[in-house]
Amino acid sequence: MKTLPRASIGTYALRILCISFALAAAFGASGLMVDATIQDGVDFWDIVRAALILITTAWLSWGAAQALLGLTPRLSAPKRPALPTPHSPTVVLVPICNEDPVTTFARIAAMDASIRAAGVTADIAILSDTRNEENAALERATYLRLLKETNGKGRIFYRRRSDNRGRKAGNIEEFFRTSGGAYEFAVILDADSLMEGSTIRTMIARMEADKDIGLLQTLPRIIQGQSFFGRAMQFAASFHSPVFSRGLARMQGSTGPFWGHNAIVRVRAFTESCGLPELSGPPPFGGHILSHDYVEAALLARAGWKVEVDETIDGSFEEGPENILAYARRDRRWCQGNLQHSRLLMAPGMPGWSRFVFVQGIFSYLVSLVWAAFLVTSFVATVMAPLPNYFPEPYQLFPVFPDDRTKEITALALGIVGLLIFPKFAILAEAAYVGRAQGFGGVKRAFFSVLTEILLSSLLAPIMLMYQTRAVLQVLSGRDGGWPANQRGDGRLTLAQGFAASAWIMATGGATLSLVLYVAPDLVMWLLPVCVPMLLAPLLITFSSWPLTHSVFTIPEEAEPAPVAAAYARVLDRWLSQPAQTGAQPQGSDETAKHAAA
Repeated sequence: MKTLPRASIGTYALRILCISFALAAAFGASGLMVDATIQDGVDFWDIVRAALILITTAWLSWGAAQALLGLTPRLSAPKRPALPTPHSPTVVLVPICNEDPVTTFARIAAMDASIRAAGVTADIAILSDTRNEENAALERATYLRLLKETNGKGRIFYRRRSDNRGRKAGNIEEFFRTSGGAYEFAVILDADSLMEGSTIRTMIARMEADKDIGLLQTLPRIIQGQSFFGRAMQFAASFHSPVFSRGLARMQGSTGPFWGHNAIVRVRAFTESCGLPELSGPPPFGGHILSHDYVEAALLARAGWKVEVDETIDGSFEEGPENILAYARRDRRWCQGNLQHSRLLMAPGMPGWSRFVFVQGIFSYLVSLVWAAFLVTSFVATVMAPLPNYFPEPYQLFPVFPDDRTKEITALALGIVGLLIFPKFAILAEAAYVGRAQGFGGVKRAFFSVLTEILLSSLLAPIMLMYQTRAVLQVLSGRDGGWPANQRGDGRLTLAQGFAASAWIMATGGATLSLVLYVAPDLVMWLLPVCVPMLLAPLLITFSSWPLTHSVFTIPEEAEPAPVAAAYARVLDRWLSQPAQTGAQPQGSDETAKHAAA
């Protein structure tokens, strides 16, 4: 076994700096909360609220620290070594499960052409876990069409598993066990991934040049967004994520992340290190590990392999959910998977940073419960110790708080604004300074896009808080969410669908506002930013799923589409206009790829 990868002194220093910043902000906010009430004595509820605000502020400030760390551009671009000729055998893996075969295989056709044009020699293996027989028949027919159009026999392979244990991770593990000996590298994609051949060439060259890298993760950009919600996510991923990812790369060093797709792995390293156990006990905390990617990254680091992320590698794309409901379904699975990591915190031999990453992932969902608890305890504290009447005049629009309450509210407002909103405008300033904003329609349009994204995310935050709180409570109560199929493509919802999915949120918001109005009317003004979006949840969920004009959320790929994306669009248009005939069984369809002795 290789020795554990050591972080550089600079990486350790950055980690300490970010942790110190988060702790300082957290204790500062908690101290202000205590200071706001100390004149009247600190009671039990003050201590509880101070503890809750400590946790939530630590989480917010950790994200802000990551963004601020990434604001400074790289001093030099990462090395781009030349690809040796011939290069090591490589396979591109596309795991699918109940996906639309036409769109998925059209992407593969476009990527195959791009790979060959880039001078890369790579097989493509489509690994199906589809359980629906009708969909499987369409997969086989579309695979035949793919082979014919690409002349891909002997280069593009398809197999459908009869036993889909382990889900996606098990699918890849089975491929490595049966066929992995034929390859040195594997590019792992999702069904909605797109990647330029030149990008794959760059990734292979990096792996060839550094024999210690076990996994290299790219930053996929979201494309093809059509709805208000989808385009907002697409803009954020393209505009903000490179800065956050640069900060993440600097802080994690060689113990970086794996997001499960759009990455390249060293097959031998992955096979020897990343066998996932089935956790004892029933789901949701037992069974197959749902958030397998973080665990695989930790296992590679434990075995001494470097895991790196490089946000500067262009040409890596994916599609995102088009509405809040699709996002919430996916987020429910991630919630269960991340909470499962509590079973792995004390696994032997893990690098300390990997354990810290597990804790981050767990708290990314528990923090919703903490925010909800803070709101509840604030209400209870007010009821237990009623506030004086802050509305002495009927015409007064905003309450005038005494100094102690002003400190409390001001500290909370400044904390949220400073830690959530300021980093986004700082990224805007950086993009304007280095010229990156031009790809987003110029500085003015980028400004309005950032502002609109902040307003939308602020309106949706209480709704997502409710969905995440429900998800956490379901997991903690022992309810298994399984692995729901992804819904890709058009995600436009009707008002009836929006109401059916969020009536409980609207009812909760209405009941909360009514109760506060009756018991503690002085708090109504400060609960409106939370309760009003909950009351409007059906409208927000529905209208955000509808198509949006391109006046905001412009991204560079719209002005100049990536070649592989343009090729995919052409193939898809042709295939949709001329559907394939089902019922044919492709010769050798259960063959995966070159089989070699382990």
